[in-house]
Amino acid sequence: MEPSNLYPVKLYVYDLSKGLARRLSPIMLGKQLEGIWHTSIVVHKDEFFFGSGGISSCPPGGTLLGPPDSVVDVGSTEVTEEIFLEYLSSLGESQFRGEAYNLFEHNCNTFSNEVAQFLTGRKIPSYITDLPSEVLSTPFGQALRPLLDSIQIQPPGGSTMGRPNGQS
Repeated sequence: MEPSNLYPVKLYVYDLSKGLARRLSPIMLGKQLEGIWHTSIVVHKDEFFFGSGGISSCPPGGTLLGPPDSVVDVGSTEVTEEIFLEYLSSLGESQFRGEAYNLFEHNCNTFSNEVAQFLTGRKIPSYITDLPSEVLSTPFGQALRPLLDSIQIQPPGGSTMGRPNGQS
């Protein structure tokens, strides 16, 4: 039997605050945050992420966010590109439609975590997935919650995958 191909899986991590969270969080939240994280999964030569526009893809580092602040090696996968794109398509029609986006409960990091587990069986680092609950555990986070809940994040520069809105 032929050995199957293994494809590397990387997590691209961006600090949306560009260092401001590190400087301002002790004053505003009373606790230190290292960043406001946006993540994406890089596999099969493309970067895949979820935002208020749904699931998008671009060449690695190809959004207007520029190069990632860090790259985490999640492992490798035997999932072929064809199977992966089918999986993404089904996610895009179900739990990761654009209108399902929520800054705290259902965001780019929820997507990266889900996809990382599908591809490698591994989760993304907990310092990323725990960030919303860390912010919400502070009085300032609670006070800002209504505002923060309304924020939609869609990094410019990717192409949305799947069907255009309203078509079936």
